[in-house]
Amino acid sequence: MDAASETLDRTTELTVRRARGGRGPATWGQRAIHSALVRLGTEAPRYNLRLAAPVGPGTEPAAVLRAYAELLDLHDALRTRLVVEDGDLVQVVDADGVLPVALLHRDTPERAAADAADLAAAYAAEPFDLARGWPLRLALVLVDGLVRQAVIVLSHTAADGWGMRRMVRDLMLLTAGRTAGELRAEREFAQPLEEAAEQCSPRGRRRDAAARRHWREKLALGPRALLPRPAAEPDPERPFPYALLRSPALAAALPVAAARLRSSDATVLLAAAATELARLGGQRGFLCQVVVGNRFTGQAAEAVTTLAQEGLFHLPEVADEFAETVRRAHGPALTAYRHSGYDKPKLDADLAELRSAGVELADHSVFWNDTRDPLAALMPDGTEQAAAVERELSFPDVFPARPGVSVAVDVVMVPGAVELRMVVDGALLDREQMAQFLCGVEELVLGAAG
Repeated sequence: MDAASETLDRTTELTVRRARGGRGPATWGQRAIHSALVRLGTEAPRYNLRLAAPVGPGTEPAAVLRAYAELLDLHDALRTRLVVEDGDLVQVVDADGVLPVALLHRDTPERAAADAADLAAAYAAEPFDLARGWPLRLALVLVDGLVRQAVIVLSHTAADGWGMRRMVRDLMLLTAGRTAGELRAEREFAQPLEEAAEQCSPRGRRRDAAARRHWREKLALGPRALLPRPAAEPDPERPFPYALLRSPALAAALPVAAARLRSSDATVLLAAAATELARLGGQRGFLCQVVVGNRFTGQAAEAVTTLAQEGLFHLPEVADEFAETVRRAHGPALTAYRHSGYDKPKLDADLAELRSAGVELADHSVFWNDTRDPLAALMPDGTEQAAAVERELSFPDVFPARPGVSVAVDVVMVPGAVELRMVVDGALLDREQMAQFLCGVEELVLGAAG
């Protein structure tokens, strides 16, 4: 950064007045993420969501600042603080407030993009004070007086991945000149206080009780160890290797395989993962926690908030034929989705009570997170680069130990390909076995597609 650029950098403020406000119980999603952040302590910022996105071909700062202000008005979650009162988590939605926005000036688009990425990383590395401040940080990077990059960082208590994509879509519409009032009139969507009211209703309490009952029942039935355990107690500082498979062929084959097997592509992928991990562990059955978007209604589908929670997927027996495994997975997958909304602290208390009573719970340390979202098709996708995408299997990083996790896989849609991103306990699987799993999932889907 040169001295001339530094002297142009400054901070402006967004002011919100007379927006929707109020207070009430926290939602199930807010409670789940808040409790996870408390447990993580200084590691909590790794849950923050960040975005550094191009704004082309360049937009007047006043237009983007207006869009930011309209976005704050439109979505209550962006003005929601989480406060512990009398031992319970309460959400407070501020009707009025001020949010700083950094304005950075750079001399070239390339420097603007690089500094926007650096700023997003720096913003994401800092914890949020969720009780005192709003759960987002904003910045703009300008070249020749026009905005070329927008920087947004959210606390996970404000939105999940699905919610953030909806927020970006709305920001694009607002930057193009729409208003919060117009978007609110065009479509209905749940706000966090309304979501909490539904969850506290008799119907919501029945849903919570049914979900927690489902978890208790399935954890009594699933395999006690999905992967062979080491004879000696593993090193608490052991590495967790990270592997990535980027596969254009998998992206092309998924819809074909789903059509041939008369299933959803999400179930086909989940069945392939169950097959390969059961094979590695020498098991016939499979159980994992599946991250579910919980956006099954129109109002939930449009919401910018944190709704995603884990469902429990239990496949009693993997079949010899993959097509039969897909068929068997259909019902358990739907059941997992149906019971993926619940009061997480209450579920934790249920499971702690079972353990204290001497009940051995099934191994539920495998996590499957299919993040693909049809809405992503509306975002800038870099299609012009898609033709250059090649298949790649790599091991780009190693992470610190993750308590309670043996395997975690994210499914991510990228231009021209699907990526499988896998983190494992290095005491349970080595890199060769990770490659076997990832390539095995790919081969099963390609085989099903013919």
